[in-house]
Amino acid sequence: MTRSSVFGALGLALVLAGVTGCSSKKAAIYEHENFDDSGTYSRSFPVTDAGSCEAARRALLSQGYIITSSGANQVMGNKSFQQNSENHLQISFNVTCAPDVNDDKRSTMFANALQDRYSLKKSNSSASLGVGVLGSVSMPIGSSDDSMVKVASETVTAAQFYDRYFALVESFLPKPKKVAKAKVEAPVAKPEKPAPDLGLPEQASAAPAVAAPAAAPLVDAAPAPAAVAPASEAVAKPVVDDSQSSQPVAPPAEAAPIQVQQDAQPAQAEPSSL
Repeated sequence: MTRSSVFGALGLALVLAGVTGCSSKKAAIYEHENFDDSGTYSRSFPVTDAGSCEAARRALLSQGYIITSSGANQVMGNKSFQQNSENHLQISFNVTCAPDVNDDKRSTMFANALQDRYSLKKSNSSASLGVGVLGSVSMPIGSSDDSMVKVASETVTAAQFYDRYFALVESFLPKPKKVAKAKVEAPVAKPEKPAPDLGLPEQASAAPAVAAPAAAPLVDAAPAPAAVAPASEAVAKPVVDDSQSSQPVAPPAEAAPIQVQQDAQPAQAEPSSL
């Protein structure tokens, strides 16, 4: 094999290796961010932003989360999980509530969970021993320090995880108050007051009213003394009925009032002739 053929084969091998390396290169992680409105991290509720954030806080507390920060429109909390003796997991929740632009009585909740993983790391330590003549001499001692170190941090992207959380938040939303309707009561008839007791006998109170006697007609005054009418022609007086009451009873309607006739004046005596 000539020298030129050897160099040609080597060059071809390098080209093939480069092509293989380029094909195995993974795409950058930011290329998976499409920023589409999938609704995984947000949900709309028919309450104000303060009411939805209060429901979010209660939902985290009901699941054992420790609230590290709480406000009118933001809630933060975390919860720890111990998988085994050397691995530790912590989930941190961050919830933000914003009122809707077109309706103040509705709000949108944005929630995202961050997952941090910790691992136990052991580190050996050595101690130094000082000698006055020889100086300081370092001697390894079999001691180690154990500490939890964060090894990974990732945002939870599972849609079912957020669906369960939003369903729990909805159960803690404030319920609308029911306005009680005013009952219209029918008017109650008031009992009639009894007639005042005047102290009269029962028969007198039941008897009809008696008309007052008619007034006697007026008689024109005459210059001469009027003759007295006979007893038979006297004005009839009303008859009093004591069987029912002491009030006088009117005379019968047929009886007309008796008028007193005035006698003619006596003739004057003529003077006697002398």
